[in-house]
Amino acid sequence: MEQHYTLSDAEFERQFASAELNPAVFSHEAHLRLAWIHLNRYGLETAIENITHQLRNYTKTVGAADKYNETVTIAAIHAVNHFRMRSAANDFMNFISENSRLKTNFKDLMNAHYRTDIFKSVSAKVSYLEPELLAFD
Repeated sequence: MEQHYTLSDAEFERQFASAELNPAVFSHEAHLRLAWIHLNRYGLETAIENITHQLRNYTKTVGAADKYNETVTIAAIHAVNHFRMRSAANDFMNFISENSRLKTNFKDLMNAHYRTDIFKSVSAKVSYLEPELLAFD
């Protein structure tokens, strides 16, 4: 089990927002959990605002500002929202278990939406690129 599960949703959200979360805990799955928490609590638009702002601050605080990618961040929130809207899961552990593709095949999921390699594109890092192939619903 990943380290982020040692924290409650509230504590995980608080530590991330205040940039106190240990970077070793902030895995890809933890990114997805953060999106799931914010989507459930605040809805899509506010989740996007909160997470992009907090992630920019977090990466800057931990000395990894160069790793922030605006398009990947927003696209991931949209992807989590897509699966969340079709899920009956009441907690993240069950959600990710039933939607494991978000964790294991994330790049393939993004490639279904983008012709651009959003993981390597300089433009994608600095500003959100709309999907060229398949819009998020």
